[in-house]
Amino acid sequence: MKESLQALKQSALNELQALQLPAELEAFRVKFLGKKGELTALLKQMGTLSAEERPKIGEIANEVRERIEAEISKAESYLSKKALEKKLKDETLDITLPGVPFQLGHMHPLSIVIEEVLAIFLGMGYKIVEGPEVETTHYCFDALNTFEGHPARDMQDTFYINDGTILRTQTSSVQIRTMENEKPPIRIISPGRVFRKDEVDATHSPMFHQVEGLVVDKGITMADLKGTLDTLMKNIYGHNTKLRFRPHHFPYTEPSAEVDIQCFNCGGSGC
Repeated sequence: MKESLQALKQSALNELQALQLPAELEAFRVKFLGKKGELTALLKQMGTLSAEERPKIGEIANEVRERIEAEISKAESYLSKKALEKKLKDETLDITLPGVPFQLGHMHPLSIVIEEVLAIFLGMGYKIVEGPEVETTHYCFDALNTFEGHPARDMQDTFYINDGTILRTQTSSVQIRTMENEKPPIRIISPGRVFRKDEVDATHSPMFHQVEGLVVDKGITMADLKGTLDTLMKNIYGHNTKLRFRPHHFPYTEPSAEVDIQCFNCGGSGC
């Protein structure tokens, strides 16, 4: 039996050297060392040996198993390295070849305008503050003097989630939150998306963007508001832009005004 074990070891080593792929190692291990493998089949014959022979044969069998396992480990490392080298060789890229041009996209027009507006206000010393798009009626209406019964609170104008929660109708809610949490002087702008139940047409959308400003400080007058808006519009539309202020009523500001700009294309001549 000793000779059979030595022959098995040599046969296994010879077959192992002939393997070419890492995937073949598992089949090889099962063939020689598995529960139904050749070494197990030999060890089943130990029952025919004498009590003196069994320990010696068992020691030889363990040496054979350990040698085969060690050679499998070496072969696994060698074949894996060899397979990787072959893969790298087969998949070699010529990095001197010109690449395929990758066309980058463009910023959305709204994003371009918003960034431009924010940069202008930052240059005037304003801070950018944002707030939640899902708001309470307190911050959107009550705190802005728009109480129950006001037309702006009608179901046909506002997206209600429940009686006290809506999709914000303006970013003025950010102004209220800022005044609750900060002490004057305050100089902020609050850009963001707002939502109203408007039918989609050339000038209306159920979702649009706003940029609102708030200044709270001593000595601030209507002249500061006019100068700020004048600076903003001239930086956006050109330094020859002319503004018109018309008195208007808003329940949460006094005095109030609507602001128009002269056509940047024709300068008011008509186009």
